[in-house]
Amino acid sequence: MGKIRIISGDITQFTGDAIVNAANESLLGGGGVDGAIHRAAGSGLLKECATLGGCRTGEAKITGGYNLKARFVIHTVGPVYYEHSPEENRVLLQNCYKNSLEVARKNECHSVAFPLISAGVYGYPKEEALSVAIETIRRYGEDIDAVLILFDRGAYGIAREKFIEFCD
Repeated sequence: MGKIRIISGDITQFTGDAIVNAANESLLGGGGVDGAIHRAAGSGLLKECATLGGCRTGEAKITGGYNLKARFVIHTVGPVYYEHSPEENRVLLQNCYKNSLEVARKNECHSVAFPLISAGVYGYPKEEALSVAIETIRRYGEDIDAVLILFDRGAYGIAREKFIEFCD
């Protein structure tokens, strides 16, 4: 039975089967967690991502972990909050977590670290993003140990207030 934890930290330091990258549609690197993962993984990640043909919002694709401690990187593209209705945003964000978990399962991953997808420059409200993450991982990740690794101290503060039962 999988468990869910929320911690404050740097996702690039996760030791386990896979980390999830909150990527852009090109999969060729960017800012925030995406840039940090690409820098930490090294040039091999960019080369492999260039062969994938991008990724649509809500979908997930997998690559090797290269110089990371995780074996794999699962790339998913979250919704840009102001581009969709609240209902569409919720479904797209749920799909990010659900599809990432499915890719993890297909690749025999038992431990997966997630960032808070779309809650940075994509503008998704942090508390709502946390709710969607927890609900979706709880529903679809029953056989995977999942950890939400929050770099943003504000998001971690919200997690400690609203989801204390998952916080370390």
